[in-house]
Amino acid sequence: MRRILPLRFVGMISVGLLGVWLGSETGNTLTNTWPVQFDSTIPLKLGVVLALAGLAFGFILAPYLTLTPYRWFRRKIREISAQYLLASTIGLSIGLVIAALLALPLSFLPSPFGQVLPFVAAVFFAWAGVTTMVTRAKDLFGLINARRAGREGADTAEKGETAGYVLLDTSVIIDGRIADISRTGFIERVMLVPQFVLAEVQHFADSPDRLRRNRGQRGLEILNRLQKESLVPIQISDMDVEGVREVDAKLVKLAKKLRCPIITNDYKLNQVAGLQGVRVLNINELANTVKTVMLPGEVILVRIIQEGREPGQGVGYLDDGTMIVVEDGKRHIGDTLEAVVTRVLQTAAGRMIFAQLEEKILVQRGAR
Repeated sequence: MRRILPLRFVGMISVGLLGVWLGSETGNTLTNTWPVQFDSTIPLKLGVVLALAGLAFGFILAPYLTLTPYRWFRRKIREISAQYLLASTIGLSIGLVIAALLALPLSFLPSPFGQVLPFVAAVFFAWAGVTTMVTRAKDLFGLINARRAGREGADTAEKGETAGYVLLDTSVIIDGRIADISRTGFIERVMLVPQFVLAEVQHFADSPDRLRRNRGQRGLEILNRLQKESLVPIQISDMDVEGVREVDAKLVKLAKKLRCPIITNDYKLNQVAGLQGVRVLNINELANTVKTVMLPGEVILVRIIQEGREPGQGVGYLDDGTMIVVEDGKRHIGDTLEAVVTRVLQTAAGRMIFAQLEEKILVQRGAR
């Protein structure tokens, strides 16, 4: 509101002055053309009328002519990925440079071509530059990443890894969180999907079992999303491992051959790859690591939704999925209460928080 009101006054004054000028010019034209029918006060009267109309229209329409287009443009800019925005900017710059070089020779053409063609050339080459760069953005950034990977190869050779690729497992594709992680920029290597992994995802999508079929279809949708939105390229590779039938075993062998890590959610694959010296990036471990940290003594707000395993316990969850076990919370199922953290337990399945109700803590302190 603080922006809109000053903007309305500026628009009101601007359009009002335009109305004064337009009314005066129109009135002068009429009195000069037909001096008998029109008196000398016509310019003043038209100026006043159009000025009042301009003040009204300027006050009403100013936000719709300025803030509304600005907000629409800002929203569209936020929806476009940084990769496509950079590519379109580069393409626009190249197109305008080419148009500027052609403007001088085109201006020597006979009229009206000399006046029209430079503008047409600027519009055409700007459109062609943006379209070309956006269409080939993935290839362009793929080349840049490949060159950067080559420069980093010498630094990572001591670690026994190549900087170019990271392998995606079937479980991580079906899980879906890899698409969001790739947009944050934490993955800097080219994501490689072997053909045998893609075949397993397609096998899931063709399964007669509804649950497996839904998971497979979601995996294919995630791959399409990665190709459109990921900040780093994703490639489907025909590389295979001869003499090995299991997908997990093929992934481990291929990772050792390429000297690159594997991204997975599969606990068994994590263990097997670790035993063979292949580095594994486990998304479940990443999710558990970045969950909210709670310390004993902190007060949290929790909604108890079910009873726990032990008698009298109630169970609730934080927004990130962390389980909270509340002592004597069974009788408060469905309520949102304050609880005090007593201890935090880290397990292989994730983090568990044990707490006691705030009222119980106060009662115990009073008894002492």
